[in-house]
Amino acid sequence: MQKILFLIFCFLLFNCEAQQQKIQKFTPKETDIIVSENGKTKKRSPRHQSGDIIFQISSAGQGKAIQLATKSLYTHCGIIYEIDNKFFVYEAIQPVKLTPLEDWINKGQKKHFVTKRLKNADEILTQNILENMQKIGKPYQGKNYDIFFAWSDQDMYCSEMVWKIYKKAINIEVGKCQLFKDFDLSSQEVKKIIEQRYGEKIPLEETVISPVAILKSENLETIFGEELKYDL
Repeated sequence: MQKILFLIFCFLLFNCEAQQQKIQKFTPKETDIIVSENGKTKKRSPRHQSGDIIFQISSAGQGKAIQLATKSLYTHCGIIYEIDNKFFVYEAIQPVKLTPLEDWINKGQKKHFVTKRLKNADEILTQNILENMQKIGKPYQGKNYDIFFAWSDQDMYCSEMVWKIYKKAINIEVGKCQLFKDFDLSSQEVKKIIEQRYGEKIPLEETVISPVAILKSENLETIFGEELKYDL
């Protein structure tokens, strides 16, 4: 009887270990994305890859005014590049620079971020295209952050640089441009900044591209993160 019980115990133990191995075998790595397409499950590209556009939230400085004017929580974005097996975010802050991805995420509100990728990126963003994107963006490096949100290349703000790199490199518009007057300029926070920067000469007809316009682009798909709703 004891021998039979021992054999049953060994069988159950072996079966549990086998089931656990199966679970581990199909558990995605942190850098993998598992998606379902046409009823089939497959592994997509790593969480981050060169050319991805990453977004974060910051209510510090002008962040609150941007949220109010654009009706979105997201105030900053940049392009991810993999360089020497390390990920960086090319961002227009003061000044335009490459920032290690981990550092970039850490400075966002509660480290929250959303990553978007160009649809059909595997076919479109070839190595030559990605190199061209970096080449086109290189002259922006070191430029001052554009507090006036002008459409010239003299200075740069975050979403402007992302949009222009994609447009110039592959003639794809990641987001719809607007005019300055299209935003909600009615709140006191926004009015205060406008008065400080422009006085009475408000550039209402200036072309502007906002972070949320890129975030909502039909040419992009979400790779990682869940978009938080605007509720201010």
